[in-house]
Amino acid sequence: MRSNLRKLLTCLTPLAISVVLTFAVTTAFASDGQAVVTTVDLASADSAIENPQTFPAKSVLTPVDEAFLDDMEKRGIRYYIDEADPSTGLMPDRASANGGPSANGSPCSVAAVGFGLTALCIGDERGWVDHQEAYDRSLRVLRFLRDHTVQVHGFFYHFVNMQTGARVWNCEVSDIDTALLMGGVLTVRQHFPGTALAKLADEMYENVDWPWMVSQDGTMYMGWHPADADGGENKGFILSRWNQFSEGPPLIYLLGMGSKTHPLPASIWKAWKRGPVETYDGMTFMECPPLFTHQYPQSWLDLRGVRDDYADYFRDSQLATLAQWHWCASELSKHFATYSRNVWGITASDSAAGYTAWGGPPVQGDIDGSVVPCAAGGSLAFEPRLCLDALETMKARWGAKAYRKYGFVDAFNPVVGWYNPDVLGIDLGPMVLSAENCRSGFVWKTEMSCPEIQAALKAAGFRPLTTADNVSTTSLFSSSVVAVKG
Repeated sequence: MRSNLRKLLTCLTPLAISVVLTFAVTTAFASDGQAVVTTVDLASADSAIENPQTFPAKSVLTPVDEAFLDDMEKRGIRYYIDEADPSTGLMPDRASANGGPSANGSPCSVAAVGFGLTALCIGDERGWVDHQEAYDRSLRVLRFLRDHTVQVHGFFYHFVNMQTGARVWNCEVSDIDTALLMGGVLTVRQHFPGTALAKLADEMYENVDWPWMVSQDGTMYMGWHPADADGGENKGFILSRWNQFSEGPPLIYLLGMGSKTHPLPASIWKAWKRGPVETYDGMTFMECPPLFTHQYPQSWLDLRGVRDDYADYFRDSQLATLAQWHWCASELSKHFATYSRNVWGITASDSAAGYTAWGGPPVQGDIDGSVVPCAAGGSLAFEPRLCLDALETMKARWGAKAYRKYGFVDAFNPVVGWYNPDVLGIDLGPMVLSAENCRSGFVWKTEMSCPEIQAALKAAGFRPLTTADNVSTTSLFSSSVVAVKG
């Protein structure tokens, strides 16, 4: 079921196409006479992107880039307005790329609501959405979630009915989807201070009983099922836990640690493993192959220029993005004509065969030549130029087939002529948020103004980077990578 694919990633290399995953640092893939730039070269020049005193694309964007991002963001924001239920305000998991309901129907995804609330604030800040409309829409959806949507210890079900708020698909009570919702809830609280909306948002955030989901090993379970009508086969906590690198620990644990009413213990920050660790093309970083695992937490959390005892998480996501760019352009392009230096990107998405949690390196899933625009789009804040080049090339080359009412379709495979008829709220969202952070840092500034986030970062031991931490080819600071750092 799609509801479990994103959270039950093993982050292990499956049996798939044979791909050589390690290259020499001097690997060249330019056969057209252009100067070769290695990933290590790019990583070494990335310190300017990580500077928290500015925004990632300050010296990158051209007027053409600005116009492109304006259009892409506006289209993405329209999804959360046009496809929201007019009565409840709930936003769907997916819709037709041309507008209107998906042919297969769709419930509300509470994670999509978190992205949607933030998108409304971006629209308001940019002047694309009327201020009162952004406020009213945000208030409508939060009131409905509070008053009519079932909660368990303050957590929400992954998917709910758009009109009634009732649980659908026998889905789980989800801590990661609740955390993604709370990312948006805190954004509207900070964006509309001193209002009834801000008060309601604060109430919802403080109502989440984060410790309820903590397992015996000190990490959190990935969800909980009630006793279902089938006799309770799926009753209780999901045994999988947020105990290694993925989209979960950075976002869930920091949001929970900051709670004033139901805080997670600071010890939980040390309880999860900083791995798996991948070494690829001269770079060493924590990796869970689909790029969304890097993008989701840092859609809201500004982790530039800081580190804890273990890693520089922003650098980690930069390295993962660089690795995927090189992997697509240098290796996957040998197998599929789709990929090149300016056409790349694979992350969990729809495919011609159904929803797939794919990515790399290392390769995860049965790669078939499909392109997933939100892989590059959600990483705009990590690698602005590489991601912009990819997105602009996709739009120019495949036009109306791949770029429709709400921007890019969720995925497409031009080799076989497949273009997804749908867009997904949890894939459009990272593109809109990362684009705005890339060009203004607005979402980061808004979310990081939360005292709860600042308290959580302090409890987790985050501190500014120093010159001793300036090692461009690794995100890790443990003894296991001393050789790489040297």
